[in-house]
Amino acid sequence: MDDITRKTKRNHALTVPQMVMVTLRFLATGSCLQVVGDTIGLHKGTVSRIVSDVLTSLCNKRDQFIKWPRNVDETRGDFYRLSGFPNVLGAIDGTHVRIQAPSEDEASFVNRKGVHSVNVQAVCDAKGKFTNINANWPGSSHDSHIFRTSQVCTYMEENGGWANGVLLGDSGYPCRPFLMTPYLNPVLDHQKKYNKCHCSTRSVIERTFGRLKRRFHILHSEIRMKPGKACKIIIACAILHNICILLNEPDIEDDGVIVGNDGDLGEHFNGHQDGRAVRDHISTTFFNH
Repeated sequence: MDDITRKTKRNHALTVPQMVMVTLRFLATGSCLQVVGDTIGLHKGTVSRIVSDVLTSLCNKRDQFIKWPRNVDETRGDFYRLSGFPNVLGAIDGTHVRIQAPSEDEASFVNRKGVHSVNVQAVCDAKGKFTNINANWPGSSHDSHIFRTSQVCTYMEENGGWANGVLLGDSGYPCRPFLMTPYLNPVLDHQKKYNKCHCSTRSVIERTFGRLKRRFHILHSEIRMKPGKACKIIIACAILHNICILLNEPDIEDDGVIVGNDGDLGEHFNGHQDGRAVRDHISTTFFNH
């Protein structure tokens, strides 16, 4: 992080590790800048500049640490090991992070619970590592709309489908050839088994959000900053979360992982906008026993 080194001749200038530690304390405790400064003997303004610089540096490294799976076979195998759901590239969901009421466009940030928030959409792998994250949407935005306008959706429309792998999402998302959702009213045994396996596999994204918010308590409380800065904080926390996984940092939960794949459907379903035919194939082929 040489880009945050202070260009100063002062004898007591903070080192980069010290600046990173100040920022980590702010993110981990969720305390306001004033409290963080008082705790470590720094002026609130100094803490604010340090946190801003470190967040910017982290977010500039986003593409280095939050990347779409490159080893597709390994990713699909990792998911298959979780609960036996085949051909999965990622689990997708949204979570809300509370923010203070913004001065501009305030109403759009009020979510269905009447709280001001940012609606964060993310995709993770079977290890709980984020492979895509979008924190630009106000709390009133629906998950399905965020997905429909996202880069992930565009990518999956062009490259997804059964032949290349699918995402798992809850019933708030539309069933598409590349996005499998649960049956709303399962009747047959294989549909019920499909739903059970789908839920068990997809829950990795819910656990990942939980792990993220436990690591960085600022995401559990209210971010008392403008939406743009809140977005930076969320992305920075996701990057740090991925770094923790890469470094095998201890965690409260163990997601369990690893390898195996089966099944081939080919190109027949890939052109359909409705994914129910793919879902029916999966449930009858893999869960009808």
